[in-house]
Amino acid sequence: MSLTGSAPSHFMPPQASQIAVHVDYLYGFLLVASFVSCVMVIGGLIYFAVKYRRKAEDEKTPYISHNSTLEFLWSFIPFLIFMAVFAWGWWVYHEMRTMPTDALEIAVQGQKWSWAFTYKNGRSSGSEFYVPVGQDVRLVMASTDVIHSFYLPAFRTKQDVVPGRYSNIWFKAEQEGDYQVFCAEYCGDQHSGMKAKMHVVSREKYEEWLGSEPYKDLQPVEVGRKVYQSRCVACHNLTDQKNVGPGWKGIFGKMEKLEGGTEVLVDENYLRESILDPNAKIVLGFPRGVMPTQAGQLSEQEIMGVIELIKSLK
Repeated sequence: MSLTGSAPSHFMPPQASQIAVHVDYLYGFLLVASFVSCVMVIGGLIYFAVKYRRKAEDEKTPYISHNSTLEFLWSFIPFLIFMAVFAWGWWVYHEMRTMPTDALEIAVQGQKWSWAFTYKNGRSSGSEFYVPVGQDVRLVMASTDVIHSFYLPAFRTKQDVVPGRYSNIWFKAEQEGDYQVFCAEYCGDQHSGMKAKMHVVSREKYEEWLGSEPYKDLQPVEVGRKVYQSRCVACHNLTDQKNVGPGWKGIFGKMEKLEGGTEVLVDENYLRESILDPNAKIVLGFPRGVMPTQAGQLSEQEIMGVIELIKSLK
């Protein structure tokens, strides 16, 4: 189904769903109504201030009686406009929040500072996900740490992702393409880098991606690099420079000072423990409780890939 009334790309993000079209129509109406009201009120104020200004020091203000019809109209007409906007907005919101019963469900997990996506067949991905064009999609979302907000500008939809509960949004992509996901709720130092990419593809390409092996024919270091790009890049870097967490270059085989003055050798066991239980040993100079546990989030293949990547950075 083609989209009509698409907003210019320089004015608003592209319209990737029918809901986006309806939201933009409502937004455009509010802009026009606000502009007309501003012109009438401010323009009228200026006109009357000039026309009826006092022309002499001894000029007296004439007696002005009220006009009941005029007073009724300038109250009743805005009331009708406000009620129309309310009904229009309620209808758009109802369409956005009424979940289809046969939608494709994808689990979304937000954590500082990345998004992870899991499908019903067990396929998972980080920082990007795929959906078929023309298919109702429902996202079941949760957070492991603080409040995040899943925002798809091209679909004009946004939903807070709250720890300890599930929240939901749905959409139906009408056009193939790549669409940006943002976090719209400030969640810490790297909030602005908490992005993901949604790929809207044909049904055939979606089925092919869903059944593919994400790490097929990849060496462990390459697996680790893919995991780093999708889950770790917001807090770590591949140099020896400190970010939110330590840089990875040159740390393997090094003795690290911990809270309390003890030292630990950075080997495979230490790295594995730091991935699965980040608060077990805190390196001196870094805050406690920033990195969430990856237990249950990364497979053994992905954990070993990250460790091999760190080992290769000498």
